[in-house]
Amino acid sequence: MEQIKIDNSLLRNFSRYTRTDTKKAVFQIINSFGPFIFLWVLMYLSLNASYWLTFGLGLINAFFLVRIFIIQHDCGHRSFFSNGVARDITGYVCSIFSSIPYHYWAKSHHIHHSHNGQLELRDIGDINTLTVREYMALGWFGKMKYRLFRSFAVMFVLGPIYYVLIHNRLPLINMDIFKAEKRKLWVNNVVMVIIFSFLGYFLGLKFFITQFTVVSLFSVIAIWFFYVQHQHEDAYKQWKQNWDYLTAALRGSTYYKVPAVFNWLTGNIGIHHIHHLNPAIPNYNLQKALAENLWVNQYVTILTFWQSLKLAGNKLWDESQQKMITFGEYRKRVKLGLV
Repeated sequence: MEQIKIDNSLLRNFSRYTRTDTKKAVFQIINSFGPFIFLWVLMYLSLNASYWLTFGLGLINAFFLVRIFIIQHDCGHRSFFSNGVARDITGYVCSIFSSIPYHYWAKSHHIHHSHNGQLELRDIGDINTLTVREYMALGWFGKMKYRLFRSFAVMFVLGPIYYVLIHNRLPLINMDIFKAEKRKLWVNNVVMVIIFSFLGYFLGLKFFITQFTVVSLFSVIAIWFFYVQHQHEDAYKQWKQNWDYLTAALRGSTYYKVPAVFNWLTGNIGIHHIHHLNPAIPNYNLQKALAENLWVNQYVTILTFWQSLKLAGNKLWDESQQKMITFGEYRKRVKLGLV
């Protein structure tokens, strides 16, 4: 794939949107945590009437938890607040609500940004995707495992819940730069156990049912957005020797053009191409950065919600075509001897 070339002055222009705004940040905290806590209490009380009512309220509240997580995400990128202590305190508090550890996840997410689309590092901060050649080289059992992993139920329901509630409790990244984060992760686990045990003791089983419901729904929404942002048909995936940061940011990320209310609820994370161009831009500045730099959209895959649904079928990266393909497309290419 041909690398994107853009004048450096245009790229430097994005740095002006990295300026933080304390008033906007505080207001976002209020209008994110306020509705979340209110709806959480309603969910808890609604268990006396019907779990389906609890589930319905949880579906709405899950979006406010996404909004809370985006605050955590921004703090991990050293944006949102200019003060480092305020960032870390805010990010850590958000992590208790989201169940995603602040320091450990932020470190892995930095790797995702600095290696987005790099085939050597698909297992850190990203959704593992095999190339056609790698899939062909697997035995029947390996292929079955991969097909199970990429199935709708695992990828978009069970997998997200596992990722948020279990995977993020375990220090599975074996890199020297994660030594400090591993210790912080164990401390975070202890803090979570203490807080949840305390709340469970006073609020009973209904506390765990309420929290599991909203976090599970949040995990599904969060992983879906992440999937759409990087698993689109014309994505960008290259081996390190051919990889380019700018091309990965624009070709490898989508502009998920969802309705305004969902853009607000998800902290503008659908404007993912600009986020990857400059991760230091706080979410509350992304709309302005996009509106004043519409030229950048010419390099990006723009998706509506309905268009994004077909992406669920993407399973393999075809290096020969430089695109994501379905298992059906893979079988056709094998039959025609094209792979």
